Amino acid sequence: MSRRMLMTLATVAFIGCQGVLAADETPKRPNIVVMLADDQGWNGLSVAMHPDAAGARSDLIQTPHLERLAAQGMRFSNAYAPAPVCSPTRISIQTGKIPARLHWTKAAPPEAGHRLIEPTLVKRIADEEATIGELLKQAGYATAHYGKWHIAGGGPGQHGYDEHDGDTGNDEAYRFTDPNPVDIVGMARRAEAFMEKSRRAGKPFYVQLSWNALHASENARKATLAKYAAITRAPIDDRRTSMAAISEDLDDGVGMVLDAINRLGLNDDTIVIYTSDNGGGGAGAGRRRGGLGGGKGSVWEGGIRVPFIVRGPGIGANTWCHEPVVGYDLLPTLCEWAGVPAKALPKDLDGGSIAPLLAAGGVGSVVRSHDDLVFHFPHYQSGHTPHSAIRVGSLKLLLFYEDDSVKLFDLASDLGEQHNLAGQRPAETKQLKQRLVTHLAAVNAQLPAPNPRFDPDAPVTPQPRGGRGGPKRGMKKEQP
Repeated sequence: MSRRMLMTLATVAFIGCQGVLAADETPKRPNIVVMLADDQGWNGLSVAMHPDAAGARSDLIQTPHLERLAAQGMRFSNAYAPAPVCSPTRISIQTGKIPARLHWTKAAPPEAGHRLIEPTLVKRIADEEATIGELLKQAGYATAHYGKWHIAGGGPGQHGYDEHDGDTGNDEAYRFTDPNPVDIVGMARRAEAFMEKSRRAGKPFYVQLSWNALHASENARKATLAKYAAITRAPIDDRRTSMAAISEDLDDGVGMVLDAINRLGLNDDTIVIYTSDNGGGGAGAGRRRGGLGGGKGSVWEGGIRVPFIVRGPGIGANTWCHEPVVGYDLLPTLCEWAGVPAKALPKDLDGGSIAPLLAAGGVGSVVRSHDDLVFHFPHYQSGHTPHSAIRVGSLKLLLFYEDDSVKLFDLASDLGEQHNLAGQRPAETKQLKQRLVTHLAAVNAQLPAPNPRFDPDAPVTPQPRGGRGGPKRGMKKEQP
């Protein structure tokens, strides 16, 4: 079915659904603001993302506005990005589908010279994919997308967004410096203007702020850099210093948006969601970020577990939800809030609505087309070899394609994935591996292939990452 036909059916279904109500009975639909950070790990805020786990918050970075958001809403301790890198997560959020189904599982170019050959990716959102912007626009919402798009396809304007910054990627962030580092201030101001215009027009709105931060951390405000240089006792161009500084600058942007919502009198009508596109960078194979293993470029917890905070009408203040949720749950959730009938949604969605969790104080479960959470990264990056993972309940299995080895962890007692249970629990290991393989086959996932020209003695030269990223050295196999 074409995207245009799908949108027409969505409009007809929505009008039909509203038509059963009298004019004065039409339910008030909330405004929705989604903020998506870039490369911000689970423990990259000063507010904890787990009530008990060690390392669930930063002892260095100060994010008072996100602390405020968390105090006013619900935190999700088991929240995941759809992918361990940016653009696959972004297209997954927009479509409600897992990256493996969309055949877009990596952002950087493939790396040559390894034992396996990485699959060829699509790397543009297809015209026939229905997006959050299109579905909500058809439901009568004003829609806007500011900041990093990074999924091509003609940009946000071709996929349902009334206002946007164009077909942007990583490079745009580097143009903006103090006093508007990586366009944080500019994005917040454009969002406020859009919200005010929508309020005057009497239309509910959806705004997605895809922040460029934490990219171009060296572009942080000079005063913020100096503050953290004094704390870390390191130069202002030290990576730890600049990442802390740009994180606080980003938090200031979040505060600007929250203050604008309050100033416009929209607090009681607006749902705010904050999350990230993947875990923090810099944690290759065998390394750890805080209490989690791995980082960006891996489907260990450090690469995919992310902050997730929701505030809005009917959501309890300072509450927790420990049910696993994932970024591709956003499309069905937002559509439920917007009044889009389930029959108008695409038939092959992987996500499920988290609205019932929010309404029930964090208690319950997410109803999806399948119970498994599957993360697929058939690529080489940051020292990690091609691998996939499946989570069922508290059990998580990782499958490594170079040698077909597996690791099994119980996240309820081993969030850091340090104790491999595969040898102790062979039946569950076999069952989860089969479920993972079956799931990937069902969505026609692409897999790495043997490299007939592989020379174990030849040096590996990884490809540049794109944007301002450069090549990395030395690929190592996964460590326990």
